[in-house]
Amino acid sequence: MAPGLSAPPAVTARLVVLLSLLGLAVGGKLLVVPVDGSHWLSMRQVLDSLWQRGHEIVVVAPEVSLYIKPSESFVMKYFAAPLTLEEVKKEFQAFLQISFEEGSFLTRLLKAYEGMKRLGELSVLSCEWLLKNQELLRYLQESQFDALLTDPVVPCGLILAEHLSLPSVYFLRAVPCGLDFEATQCPKPLSYIPREFSQLTDRMTFFQRVRNLLYDFPNFFICDFGFQPFAKLASEFLHQDVTVLDLLRQGSVWLLRVEFVLDYPRPLMPNIIPIGGVHCAHKKLTQVGLVLICAVVDLCVLRVKFCVTERN
Repeated sequence: MAPGLSAPPAVTARLVVLLSLLGLAVGGKLLVVPVDGSHWLSMRQVLDSLWQRGHEIVVVAPEVSLYIKPSESFVMKYFAAPLTLEEVKKEFQAFLQISFEEGSFLTRLLKAYEGMKRLGELSVLSCEWLLKNQELLRYLQESQFDALLTDPVVPCGLILAEHLSLPSVYFLRAVPCGLDFEATQCPKPLSYIPREFSQLTDRMTFFQRVRNLLYDFPNFFICDFGFQPFAKLASEFLHQDVTVLDLLRQGSVWLLRVEFVLDYPRPLMPNIIPIGGVHCAHKKLTQVGLVLICAVVDLCVLRVKFCVTERN
C-alpha cells in the first residue's frame, strides 16, 4: 500500500468488529407482509438474498394477487379474501393510467384521489380478512419471528407487527402525503423539497416556494380519506385508539428505495438506510456492489435483533 494510505488502527479495529458481527444476523426468522405490484418485485430481490444467507422467511399474502407467487426462497401462507383476479388487475391498471396522465394540478389531484380511494378500499378489505383469520394469526403468534418486513404504503403489516409485538423493518419508496417524513421526524422544508404534482425542483424562487406551500395543503385531505379506514380497522383490532402515523413511528429500520440520480438530497435519520441499488439486482453488478447490498441486508437484520433484545 502506498505511504499515507493505510487506515488508522482504530478504524481498522472497528471495521473488523463490525464484519464479525454480521455473522450474528445469519439465521433470523422473518415475517413478510408485502404489497402487490411493482412494490413486490423489488422486495423479492431482497428476500432471495436473505434466503441465500441463511434466513428463514414466511410471506403472508392473499390467495389472489398479480405477482406474489411461491418460491423456494420462502414459505407462503395464504389467506382468503373476497377479491377476484380481474378486479385486482382492473384497479391496478386504472391507477397506473392515472399516474402517467397529464393535465392541470386539480385534475391530476382528483384522479389520484379517486385511484387511491379505490385501491385503498380493496387493501382495507383484504387486510380485514387477514386480521380475522384466527388460524393464521395463531400460527404467526406461535412461530416466534424475529422481525416483520413490510411496505408501509399499505399499513396492514404495521397493524400485524403491533399485534405480534414484533420490531418492523419498512421497505419503501415513499408513503403518500409525506407521512414518512413526519413519522421519522425528517425535515422537509417547503423552500427546498418540492411537493407532489408541483413539478418544481429543489431550486425555487420566492413565488415558487409560496406555490410549493399551496401544493402541500391537499395532502392533509388525501391522507385523511386514504388512511382513515386503516386507522379505524387498527383501532378496532388492537382495542386502542391509534392512527396510521402512530403505527409508522414504530418502525425500527427504514429501507428507503431512493436513487441519488432521481431524488433530491434530503436529511435522513440514523435508522433510515438508502438501498436504491436494489433496483439493479437483475443486472450485472460489480463485486463491490453485490457485497454492499448483502452487507446492508445483514446489518438490518442485526439491528432488528438488537431491538428484540432490548424489548425482552
